[in-house]
Amino acid sequence: MTTFSIILPCYNAQATIAATLDSLIAQSFGDWEAICVDDGSSDATCAIVEAYAAREPRIRLIDEGRNGPSGARNLGAARAKGRFLAFCDADDLWTETKLADLAEAFASTSADALYSRIAFFTREGVAATTSTVPEGALTIAQLLGENPVCTMSNLTVLRDVFAMTGGFATDMAQNEDLEWLIRAVGEGCVIRGLPQLHVWYRASAGGLSADLDKMAASRQIALATAARYGVQATAENEAVYLRYLARRALRLDVCGTKAARLAAAGLRASPRAFLSPLRRGALTALAAAAAPALPRALRQSLFAQ
Repeated sequence: MTTFSIILPCYNAQATIAATLDSLIAQSFGDWEAICVDDGSSDATCAIVEAYAAREPRIRLIDEGRNGPSGARNLGAARAKGRFLAFCDADDLWTETKLADLAEAFASTSADALYSRIAFFTREGVAATTSTVPEGALTIAQLLGENPVCTMSNLTVLRDVFAMTGGFATDMAQNEDLEWLIRAVGEGCVIRGLPQLHVWYRASAGGLSADLDKMAASRQIALATAARYGVQATAENEAVYLRYLARRALRLDVCGTKAARLAAAGLRASPRAFLSPLRRGALTALAAAAAPALPRALRQSLFAQ
Protein backbone atom coordinates (compact mmCIF):
# COMPACT_ATOMS: atom_id res chain seq x y z
CA MET A 1 0.00 0.00 0.00
CA THR A 2 1.19 3.51 -0.81
CA THR A 3 1.92 5.53 2.32
CA PHE A 4 0.59 8.97 1.31
CA SER A 5 -2.05 9.98 -1.20
CA ILE A 6 -1.75 13.70 -1.86
CA ILE A 7 -5.15 15.16 -2.79
CA LEU A 8 -4.75 18.30 -4.87
CA PRO A 9 -7.89 20.05 -6.18
CA CYS A 10 -7.17 22.62 -8.86
CA TYR A 11 -9.12 25.29 -10.68
CA ASN A 12 -7.54 27.79 -13.08
CA ALA A 13 -4.22 27.41 -11.27
CA GLN A 14 -1.84 27.73 -14.22
CA ALA A 15 0.16 30.47 -12.48
CA THR A 16 1.00 28.43 -9.38
CA ILE A 17 0.45 24.70 -9.86
CA ALA A 18 3.88 23.99 -11.34
CA ALA A 19 5.60 25.34 -8.23
CA THR A 20 3.24 23.29 -6.06
CA LEU A 21 3.98 20.09 -7.98
CA ASP A 22 7.71 20.83 -7.82
CA SER A 23 7.46 21.01 -4.03
CA LEU A 24 5.82 17.56 -3.99
CA ILE A 25 8.45 16.04 -6.26
CA ALA A 26 11.14 17.48 -3.98
CA GLN A 27 9.88 15.50 -0.96
CA SER A 28 12.62 13.53 0.78
CA PHE A 29 10.06 10.76 1.47
CA GLY A 30 9.25 9.10 -1.83
CA ASP A 31 6.33 6.73 -1.17
CA TRP A 32 3.46 8.91 -2.34
CA GLU A 33 0.97 9.47 -5.12
CA ALA A 34 -0.51 12.82 -6.09
CA ILE A 35 -4.10 12.91 -7.32
CA CYS A 36 -4.81 16.22 -9.04
CA VAL A 37 -8.55 16.75 -9.37
CA ASP A 38 -9.36 19.45 -11.90
CA ASP A 39 -12.55 21.33 -11.10
CA GLY A 40 -13.42 22.58 -14.57
CA SER A 41 -10.42 24.79 -15.34
CA SER A 42 -10.60 26.95 -18.47
CA ASP A 43 -6.88 27.78 -18.53
CA ALA A 44 -3.75 25.63 -19.00
CA THR A 45 -3.98 23.89 -15.61
CA CYS A 46 -4.78 20.44 -17.03
CA ALA A 47 -2.07 20.68 -19.68
CA ILE A 48 0.52 21.56 -17.03
CA VAL A 49 -0.53 18.65 -14.81
CA GLU A 50 -0.53 16.26 -17.78
CA ALA A 51 3.01 17.36 -18.68
CA TYR A 52 4.16 16.62 -15.13
CA ALA A 53 2.33 13.28 -15.10
CA ALA A 54 4.06 12.26 -18.35
CA ARG A 55 7.45 12.38 -16.64
CA GLU A 56 6.43 11.62 -13.03
CA PRO A 57 4.32 8.44 -12.68
CA ARG A 58 3.32 9.29 -9.11
CA ILE A 59 1.22 12.19 -10.42
CA ARG A 60 -2.15 11.63 -12.09
CA LEU A 61 -4.98 13.87 -13.23
CA ILE A 62 -8.70 13.40 -12.70
CA ASP A 63 -10.83 15.66 -14.88
CA GLU A 64 -14.52 15.06 -14.24
CA GLY A 65 -16.20 18.46 -14.44
CA ARG A 66 -17.16 20.92 -11.75
CA ASN A 67 -17.64 19.48 -8.27
CA GLY A 68 -16.59 22.42 -6.10
CA PRO A 69 -13.53 22.30 -3.83
CA SER A 70 -15.09 19.89 -1.31
CA GLY A 71 -16.44 17.60 -4.02
CA ALA A 72 -13.04 17.58 -5.73
CA ARG A 73 -11.30 16.61 -2.47
CA ASN A 74 -13.87 13.91 -1.76
CA LEU A 75 -13.44 12.52 -5.27
CA GLY A 76 -9.68 12.44 -4.91
CA ALA A 77 -9.97 10.71 -1.55
CA ALA A 78 -12.27 8.09 -3.06
CA ARG A 79 -9.65 7.29 -5.73
CA ALA A 80 -6.74 7.27 -3.29
CA LYS A 81 -4.64 4.17 -2.58
CA GLY A 82 -2.58 5.51 0.31
CA ARG A 83 -2.89 4.83 4.01
CA PHE A 84 -2.87 8.58 4.70
CA LEU A 85 -4.55 11.43 2.84
CA ALA A 86 -2.42 14.57 2.67
CA PHE A 87 -4.37 17.52 1.28
CA CYS A 88 -2.66 20.28 -0.67
CA ASP A 89 -4.04 23.31 -2.52
CA ALA A 90 -2.80 24.24 -5.97
CA ASP A 91 -1.19 27.51 -4.88
CA ASP A 92 0.65 26.37 -1.73
CA LEU A 93 4.10 24.85 -1.26
CA TRP A 94 5.44 22.10 1.01
CA THR A 95 8.83 21.96 2.67
CA GLU A 96 10.83 18.97 1.47
CA THR A 97 10.71 17.11 4.81
CA LYS A 98 6.94 17.35 5.31
CA LEU A 99 6.05 13.77 4.40
CA ALA A 100 9.13 12.31 6.12
CA ASP A 101 8.26 14.14 9.34
CA LEU A 102 4.63 13.03 9.09
CA ALA A 103 5.57 9.39 8.54
CA GLU A 104 7.75 9.47 11.65
CA ALA A 105 5.11 11.25 13.72
CA PHE A 106 2.28 8.91 12.75
CA ALA A 107 4.51 5.95 13.66
CA SER A 108 5.26 7.34 17.11
CA THR A 109 1.88 8.79 18.14
CA SER A 110 -1.71 7.63 18.32
CA ALA A 111 -2.99 10.59 16.30
CA ASP A 112 -5.62 10.10 13.59
CA ALA A 113 -4.64 13.34 11.86
CA LEU A 114 -1.71 15.76 12.03
CA TYR A 115 -0.98 19.36 11.13
CA SER A 116 2.01 21.64 11.72
CA ARG A 117 3.20 25.22 11.41
CA ILE A 118 2.74 27.21 8.22
CA ALA A 119 4.43 30.29 6.77
CA PHE A 120 2.32 32.97 5.10
CA PHE A 121 3.86 34.52 2.01
CA THR A 122 3.10 36.69 -0.99
CA ARG A 123 6.59 36.35 -2.50
CA GLU A 124 8.20 32.90 -2.68
CA GLY A 125 10.92 32.33 -0.11
CA VAL A 126 9.91 35.31 2.04
CA ALA A 127 7.63 34.57 5.00
CA ALA A 128 5.60 37.45 6.41
CA THR A 129 4.85 35.45 9.55
CA THR A 130 4.33 31.88 10.74
CA SER A 131 1.55 30.16 12.63
CA THR A 132 1.71 28.68 16.11
CA VAL A 133 0.66 25.18 17.17
CA PRO A 134 -1.13 24.66 20.51
CA GLU A 135 -0.18 21.76 22.75
CA GLY A 136 -2.35 18.66 22.97
CA ALA A 137 -5.13 17.36 20.77
CA LEU A 138 -7.48 19.81 19.09
CA THR A 139 -10.78 20.50 20.82
CA ILE A 140 -14.00 21.84 19.36
CA ALA A 141 -13.78 24.82 21.71
CA GLN A 142 -10.38 25.74 20.21
CA LEU A 143 -11.72 25.46 16.70
CA LEU A 144 -14.55 27.88 17.43
CA GLY A 145 -12.01 30.64 18.02
CA GLU A 146 -9.14 30.65 15.53
CA ASN A 147 -8.49 27.45 13.60
CA PRO A 148 -4.81 26.53 14.17
CA VAL A 149 -4.76 24.18 11.16
CA CYS A 150 -5.27 27.31 9.03
CA THR A 151 -5.42 25.68 5.59
CA MET A 152 -6.27 22.36 3.96
CA SER A 153 -2.66 22.15 2.74
CA ASN A 154 -1.77 21.56 6.40
CA LEU A 155 -3.97 18.52 7.09
CA THR A 156 -3.02 14.84 6.83
CA VAL A 157 -5.44 12.16 8.03
CA LEU A 158 -5.74 8.39 8.03
CA ARG A 159 -7.77 7.44 4.97
CA ASP A 160 -10.05 5.13 6.98
CA VAL A 161 -10.73 7.89 9.50
CA PHE A 162 -11.60 10.34 6.73
CA ALA A 163 -14.00 7.80 5.23
CA MET A 164 -15.61 7.34 8.65
CA THR A 165 -16.40 11.06 8.83
CA GLY A 166 -18.18 11.04 5.47
CA GLY A 167 -15.79 13.55 3.90
CA PHE A 168 -16.23 17.28 3.41
CA ALA A 169 -19.59 19.00 3.20
CA THR A 170 -20.14 19.71 -0.49
CA ASP A 171 -22.59 22.58 0.11
CA MET A 172 -19.85 24.79 1.57
CA ALA A 173 -17.24 26.81 -0.36
CA GLN A 174 -15.73 28.45 2.73
CA ASN A 175 -15.05 27.00 6.19
CA GLU A 176 -15.60 23.46 4.92
CA ASP A 177 -12.29 22.53 6.54
CA LEU A 178 -13.42 23.99 9.87
CA GLU A 179 -16.74 22.16 9.70
CA TRP A 180 -14.95 18.88 8.95
CA LEU A 181 -12.46 19.39 11.79
CA ILE A 182 -15.30 20.01 14.24
CA ARG A 183 -17.13 16.93 13.01
CA ALA A 184 -13.99 14.79 13.14
CA VAL A 185 -13.13 15.85 16.70
CA GLY A 186 -16.75 15.36 17.71
CA GLU A 187 -16.60 11.78 16.41
CA GLY A 188 -13.51 11.06 18.50
CA CYS A 189 -10.75 11.76 15.95
CA VAL A 190 -7.46 12.75 17.63
CA ILE A 191 -5.84 15.64 15.75
CA ARG A 192 -2.44 16.86 16.93
CA GLY A 193 -0.04 19.56 15.86
CA LEU A 194 3.67 19.22 15.09
CA PRO A 195 6.28 21.92 15.79
CA GLN A 196 7.89 21.77 12.33
CA LEU A 197 7.21 24.27 9.55
CA HIS A 198 5.75 22.23 6.68
CA VAL A 199 3.59 24.51 4.51
CA TRP A 200 4.07 27.80 2.73
CA TYR A 201 0.61 29.35 2.38
CA ARG A 202 0.22 31.77 -0.51
CA ALA A 203 -1.70 34.80 0.76
CA SER A 204 -3.94 36.04 -2.04
CA ALA A 205 -6.54 38.78 -2.18
CA GLY A 206 -8.44 36.85 -4.85
CA GLY A 207 -9.03 33.50 -3.15
CA LEU A 208 -12.22 32.15 -1.64
CA SER A 209 -11.02 33.02 1.85
CA ALA A 210 -10.79 36.68 0.83
CA ASP A 211 -14.60 37.01 0.89
CA LEU A 212 -14.94 37.84 4.57
CA ASP A 213 -18.73 38.17 4.54
CA LYS A 214 -19.17 34.71 3.03
CA MET A 215 -16.62 33.31 5.47
CA ALA A 216 -18.59 34.71 8.40
CA ALA A 217 -21.86 33.37 6.98
CA SER A 218 -20.50 29.87 6.30
CA ARG A 219 -19.10 29.75 9.81
CA GLN A 220 -22.68 29.55 11.04
CA ILE A 221 -22.87 26.05 9.52
CA ALA A 222 -19.73 25.08 11.44
CA LEU A 223 -21.27 26.47 14.63
CA ALA A 224 -24.39 24.38 14.05
CA THR A 225 -22.19 21.30 13.67
CA ALA A 226 -20.45 22.11 16.96
CA ALA A 227 -23.83 22.49 18.66
CA ARG A 228 -24.74 18.95 17.60
CA TYR A 229 -21.81 17.79 19.72
CA GLY A 230 -22.92 19.88 22.67
CA VAL A 231 -20.43 22.74 22.20
CA GLN A 232 -21.71 26.31 21.89
CA ALA A 233 -19.64 29.27 20.78
CA THR A 234 -18.86 31.63 23.64
CA ALA A 235 -18.40 35.40 23.56
CA GLU A 236 -14.67 34.71 23.86
CA ASN A 237 -14.75 32.46 20.77
CA GLU A 238 -16.57 35.17 18.81
CA ALA A 239 -14.08 37.83 19.86
CA VAL A 240 -11.11 35.74 18.71
CA TYR A 241 -12.81 34.91 15.40
CA LEU A 242 -13.69 38.56 14.75
CA ARG A 243 -10.06 39.48 15.48
CA TYR A 244 -9.01 36.90 12.91
CA LEU A 245 -11.35 38.47 10.32
CA ALA A 246 -10.12 41.97 11.19
CA ARG A 247 -6.52 40.86 10.61
CA ARG A 248 -7.48 39.36 7.25
CA ALA A 249 -9.26 42.59 6.30
CA LEU A 250 -6.09 44.52 7.09
CA ARG A 251 -3.87 42.19 5.09
CA LEU A 252 -6.20 41.91 2.11
CA ASP A 253 -6.62 45.69 1.84
CA VAL A 254 -10.39 45.43 2.13
CA CYS A 255 -12.46 48.63 2.41
CA GLY A 256 -10.83 50.88 5.02
CA THR A 257 -13.68 50.70 7.52
CA LYS A 258 -14.13 46.89 7.34
CA ALA A 259 -11.31 46.07 9.74
CA ALA A 260 -12.47 48.76 12.16
CA ARG A 261 -16.02 47.39 12.22
CA LEU A 262 -14.81 43.84 12.79
CA ALA A 263 -12.43 44.91 15.55
CA ALA A 264 -15.14 46.94 17.26
CA ALA A 265 -17.52 43.96 17.18
CA GLY A 266 -14.83 41.73 18.62
CA LEU A 267 -14.08 44.15 21.44
CA ARG A 268 -17.79 44.37 22.26
CA ALA A 269 -18.06 40.58 22.35
CA SER A 270 -15.15 40.13 24.79
CA PRO A 271 -12.47 42.79 25.25
CA ARG A 272 -10.32 40.41 27.27
CA ALA A 273 -10.34 37.65 24.65
CA PHE A 274 -9.84 40.06 21.75
CA LEU A 275 -6.83 41.67 23.40
CA SER A 276 -5.18 38.45 24.57
CA PRO A 277 -2.32 38.13 23.93
CA LEU A 278 -1.91 41.87 24.24
CA ARG A 279 0.66 42.20 21.47
CA ARG A 280 -1.65 40.51 18.99
CA GLY A 281 -4.95 41.98 20.13
CA ALA A 282 -3.88 45.55 20.85
CA LEU A 283 -1.92 45.75 17.60
CA THR A 284 -4.97 44.59 15.66
CA ALA A 285 -7.27 47.08 17.38
CA LEU A 286 -4.92 50.01 16.86
CA ALA A 287 -4.19 49.12 13.24
CA ALA A 288 -7.89 48.64 12.47
CA ALA A 289 -8.58 52.13 13.78
CA ALA A 290 -5.69 53.58 11.78
CA ALA A 291 -6.14 51.38 8.67
CA PRO A 292 -6.77 54.17 6.13
CA ALA A 293 -3.47 55.85 7.08
CA LEU A 294 -1.29 52.70 7.19
CA PRO A 295 0.78 51.80 4.11
CA ARG A 296 -0.49 48.60 2.50
CA ALA A 297 2.91 46.90 2.72
CA LEU A 298 2.98 47.48 6.48
CA ARG A 299 -0.50 46.03 6.93
CA GLN A 300 0.45 42.96 4.93
CA SER A 301 3.64 42.34 6.87
CA LEU A 302 1.97 42.77 10.25
CA PHE A 303 -1.21 40.83 9.62
CA ALA A 304 -0.35 37.98 7.27
CA GLN A 305 -1.57 35.37 9.78
